[in-house]
Amino acid sequence: LGTRALPACTRPRRGGGLDPAPDGCPRTRKARHTVNTPAPPPVDPGPNGSTAVERLGLTRDQVVQEFGYDSDVDDELRFAVEDLCGAEMEDEDYTGGADAVLLWFRDGDGDLGDALVDMVGVLDDGGFVVLLTPKASGEEVDASDIDEAAVTAGLHPAGTFNASTQWRAHKLVAPKAPAKR
Repeated sequence: LGTRALPACTRPRRGGGLDPAPDGCPRTRKARHTVNTPAPPPVDPGPNGSTAVERLGLTRDQVVQEFGYDSDVDDELRFAVEDLCGAEMEDEDYTGGADAVLLWFRDGDGDLGDALVDMVGVLDDGGFVVLLTPKASGEEVDASDIDEAAVTAGLHPAGTFNASTQWRAHKLVAPKAPAKR
């Protein structure tokens, strides 16, 4: 009575705790072959409005083109983007190059991979995509779908955070070109 089973190949220490396994005992090993799948970036609760826009990396005089606008978008976030950049966002009909793209995308809006490929086509060198997805259940976009679509478009996640109470922002960037020697 009052004794407890010890893990195999361990001995109790006099001062408490357990001594390491003695020679001759099998040792556990970590798996050598693991899949190197990048974890999605952490979701930071993030603030609302202009501070959220600053976290996206937008700066004054950047051209920002907006896609997926509908009545459910966050106007406070939109106005903060325009205030920070110093101009109204360009709409889907704009044909010039953009420094950044805001894409409001809901589950059921179509194929996200195709949409991101289209977004890459309007970006200038060094530009990035801000994918905005709803937080509401039933309309949210699965994180694995975002990762798969980003890879399809040649992009990778550079951060995810709550852009507002209703929307989550996913910053997607093109890989940096290797340095020339």
